[in-house]
Amino acid sequence: MHKQAFASIHMRGKVAALICLFFLLFGSACAFSQADSSATARQKQLLAQDWSRGNIALRQGNNSEAEKEFRIALSIAPNSIEIINNLAISLARQGRDREAIALYERALRLKPGDSITERNLAVAYFRAHRYKDALPLLEAFSKSTPTFQALDITGLDLFALDRYPQSIEYLERANRLQPDDLPTLDILGQAYWRVKNYSGVTSVFDRIMTINPNSPEAHFMMGLADDVMSKEDDALKEFQTVLAENPKYPGVHSSLGLIYWRQHRVPEATKEFQQELALYPNDPVSNYMMGEILRQQNKPEQAIPYLQAAIAVNPNYRDALMDLGQCHIMLNQPLQALKPLKKATEVDPDFAQAHFVLGTALSMAGQHAEAARERNICKQLQAEQNAQIIQRTEHAH
Repeated sequence: MHKQAFASIHMRGKVAALICLFFLLFGSACAFSQADSSATARQKQLLAQDWSRGNIALRQGNNSEAEKEFRIALSIAPNSIEIINNLAISLARQGRDREAIALYERALRLKPGDSITERNLAVAYFRAHRYKDALPLLEAFSKSTPTFQALDITGLDLFALDRYPQSIEYLERANRLQPDDLPTLDILGQAYWRVKNYSGVTSVFDRIMTINPNSPEAHFMMGLADDVMSKEDDALKEFQTVLAENPKYPGVHSSLGLIYWRQHRVPEATKEFQQELALYPNDPVSNYMMGEILRQQNKPEQAIPYLQAAIAVNPNYRDALMDLGQCHIMLNQPLQALKPLKKATEVDPDFAQAHFVLGTALSMAGQHAEAARERNICKQLQAEQNAQIIQRTEHAH
């Protein structure tokens, strides 16, 4: 299984379910706390009507109508954090996360530390893949209000940041509050797998089997276990079973594609990655793998958008950063190659190949001293890694 395969592909359905529960609305009597004192009686009457109609539309799921009413209300009471929050919620529910974030940040400038605004902003950051920005707000929320939803989304955020031990802590606490929540167990199992805690994986698998042994989550985890043990044929069967039960299960096409890729079945792998992207266009693994396939087929211009999409979701995606740099080198664009290659060496300072390719880009850009430095780092890392291999071999005998 690809080393970054679990960074974010298994959270999508779970996140969608959490988001609909998570945004916090202000009560219907709060809109007037910061209305302009110069507002006329008629304006205050209109404000009350627009606020009321906006809240009704929001509760009914008519988000565009809610947006319209809240914008009118906000023109009368521009400093009302209640209106700003509910307008932002109507925008977030339309997928307009950047606009929602700007409004929440505006509300916090008006009233720093407001708990409802901070919680809404945390969720908006999370939806926009701004996991680092979301984390302190989510941690504060889960500390003050340790509900299942708060603990769960904080665990998801840490998972997306590749901070798996901390993610496990929050997800275990969430699981204790809702032991039968299969999506939480699914992600918890991935987190244990990432830190190579196989007893933890077994524990999660046992819990899933107790709840529903025929669930897609159970078959998916069995497929992962088979894949880890190099039982690729068994893994393929488990993943196919998942598809039969849930054709839209996140990550299963990627998982199939990765096995086909290792088996050098490139057409089948390509088909699976494309099917994953048809369902989930932001899937980092499928985007990376499509970029890798196209790069190896000497199609760097076609590969670059896929690699950029993978990095947009996971900015620390080492292999995608490396491939992006290589594509720019293939296109004789050394200056564009420098940023992703330098980032790859920052994400993994022991990535010898990245130092070598960075040296190539620097040399092409005329920065010869820096290029020599990177190549020397590469040689040193390779020597150290070869020595470690020899040492392990000697201990084995």
